[in-house]
Amino acid sequence: MPQRRATTRGFARTSKLLSQRIQRASESRGFAETRLLTHWPEVAGADIAKIARPVNVSFGRGGIGATLTLLTTGANAPMLEMQKDRLRERVNAVYGYNAIARIKITQTAPTGFAEGQAQFTYGEPAKTPPPPDPKIAAEAQSYAENVTDEGLRGALEALARNVLSKAKT
Repeated sequence: MPQRRATTRGFARTSKLLSQRIQRASESRGFAETRLLTHWPEVAGADIAKIARPVNVSFGRGGIGATLTLLTTGANAPMLEMQKDRLRERVNAVYGYNAIARIKITQTAPTGFAEGQAQFTYGEPAKTPPPPDPKIAAEAQSYAENVTDEGLRGALEALARNVLSKAKT
């Protein structure tokens, strides 16, 4: 029976390349289990994921019973407060034991106000960008006018619009 050859020819999956970097970044915030960050909508549920996101896991002096810090908006904090026990059970199910003893709700990020202005868009469609300046659109179209393939021409026009609009600002 012939040996099976690898079909990737030196390529690797993106998830495999990024898994170590995601692990290091999440551990710096106290997240020993990266699934809590990467699969937050599945862990917390769609209703909670729309209004909150995990920010930090801090451990006490004894190392038993960590505190999970969640970031939310002011109007959603009371609703999240009422669901803390159920959420703690769901999060501990990810860890496989009672790793999280408390959940702390904050309306600003622990590192500064800039991080606290996050929008929670899990499961919501992205907003459409404003229409480009007609001069920029015409100039972008002139760059791609000699391309015969419709898909490629559209992609080149979009790229040119992005580059030209960034250069102007």
